[in-house]
Amino acid sequence: MFDFFAKGGVLVCPIILCSVVALAIFVERMISFARVRIRGYGLVKEVAQHVRDGNSAKALELAIESKSPMGRVLADAIEVADQNSETLETVIINSTVREVRELSRYLQTLATIANIAPLLGLLGTVVGMMKAFMVIQQMGGKVNAAVLAGGIWEAMMTTALGLSVALPAIVAHSYLIARVDDYETQVQDGTVTFIKAVGKRKEITTESRGT
Repeated sequence: MFDFFAKGGVLVCPIILCSVVALAIFVERMISFARVRIRGYGLVKEVAQHVRDGNSAKALELAIESKSPMGRVLADAIEVADQNSETLETVIINSTVREVRELSRYLQTLATIANIAPLLGLLGTVVGMMKAFMVIQQMGGKVNAAVLAGGIWEAMMTTALGLSVALPAIVAHSYLIARVDDYETQVQDGTVTFIKAVGKRKEITTESRGT
């Protein structure tokens, strides 16, 4: 296998490195997303119920103990739930952006790999063809397929490897971005439920004071 890839020239090494890094990012993000999904399940309903009941301390405890992005956003919101609605919305937006940024970690690197892998393959193609034409020049224009095979092989090898890395990386990046978007939507839906619970609690408090 080493001899096979060695025929592709020096650019095979960075292309293979790109594939290793892309795979590592994909696996790491999949594990991270799996943990987020499990830890955040059902959290919003429990927290919202405690908020409606006026038990903010218990709601905050549940949010913190979840150790999930949803929990951290809710914990930040609970701390300012008694303030005006503008402050609450600002805190929720900032917390959501922070958590989405954390969920998107390394995805830009994956996108970069998807972009540069075919370019590395193209560069290898150019280098391989340059070697082939140099051989033709040295031979005085006499074409010998056996002599030219090395340069052509290098050109084809790097092109194939570059595309083989880029295509899965593009698919993986699109899939992970979709997962991040889905979770961002879940967080936004959860914060809407929380804001409604806060509003309900304030209505109950106002009615109690009125009576």
